[in-house]
Amino acid sequence: MDISLTKDLSKNEEIAFIPGLDLCEAFYKDAVEPLLQKHFPRLRYSAAIIGSGSEVIGFDSQMSSDHHWGPRVILFLEEKTFDTNKNSIDKLLSTALPRKFRGYPTGFTAADPNGPGVQLLDYSEEGPINHRVEIVTIRQFVLDYIGFDINENIEPADWLSFPEQKLLTLTAGKVFHDQLDLEKVRERFAYYPHDVWLYIIASAWMRIEQEEHLMGRAGFAGDEIGSAIIGNRLVRDLMRLCFLMEKQYAPYPKWYGTAFNQLKCSSKLSPILQTVLLAKTWKDRQEALAAVYECIAQMHNSLKITEELTAKAKYFHERPFLVISMGAFSKAIVSTITDPAVKKIAQKRLIGSIDLFSDSTDILSEPKWRKILRQLYE
Repeated sequence: MDISLTKDLSKNEEIAFIPGLDLCEAFYKDAVEPLLQKHFPRLRYSAAIIGSGSEVIGFDSQMSSDHHWGPRVILFLEEKTFDTNKNSIDKLLSTALPRKFRGYPTGFTAADPNGPGVQLLDYSEEGPINHRVEIVTIRQFVLDYIGFDINENIEPADWLSFPEQKLLTLTAGKVFHDQLDLEKVRERFAYYPHDVWLYIIASAWMRIEQEEHLMGRAGFAGDEIGSAIIGNRLVRDLMRLCFLMEKQYAPYPKWYGTAFNQLKCSSKLSPILQTVLLAKTWKDRQEALAAVYECIAQMHNSLKITEELTAKAKYFHERPFLVISMGAFSKAIVSTITDPAVKKIAQKRLIGSIDLFSDSTDILSEPKWRKILRQLYE
């Protein structure tokens, strides 16, 4: 491995940073596609960058280049030609690709089994290139990524057991070449069906309704740390509700705030949410939260998915704790659901989609859990 090159990459001294999606598109068009046209002229395939990686959602930076980042592409082959062509294409690319592209190595270290599977840029002057042109079928990629067979219909229980980060990165990124209708497959996951969306929004409201009075109660009892924890949980849930109302999939925690700042409502809400997070007393925290509640309630009314609900914060019964819903929003939303399968799910407690009741990295990232979680909705 060329240690000096690695240092130059990390210090940004020798190679100017190129956003990963741009780098990968150029790599495909200038390096991979010409080889396929020359050696496999009749090959039908699709090529893209989707799935894992900060570059897929456009949030990568120079720091991202220190691991699992670089010139790469996913090559999707037809089911009927996969076994015939996979090894031949892999061998061609390992010997015919340039060893550097736009200054970056096209080779990578072997996947670190303790990483998990992390690969680093790895330059060598000789030997096969351990490239990251992943060769798969569309069906197998989706099955491995979200645990779903695209030959099946997507049922409400499936939607609710798909992690949003996975849906986001499956539908983000970019398709460079598409003879196999990869885009049509991605369109199936573009966003939740209407009644599934209603159910998740109602469930998100339920989370707020269950805790909106507890922040003040903890503070009133003299527990400012507990009050701050509950306040921060409410901030996260209110942000989740904003993603839902603007029909945008939310990413995992590292990019949660970054993606939130791209929502239409963020310019108004972000400063108030910051006030909630930085408040030193429960009364200051409550005042800021009440302002957020009112904005969120107005956003709900603008959706016109229920009758207009009050958008004015009020006291929780006779107690001095400002709230907004007290069950009204979730109840009103659930009453508008018409899909029989979703209505049946909504008759139980509103646990929502997987992201609403778990933030376990392992559960959200490992597809094998999905079939188990799906049973919660059956």
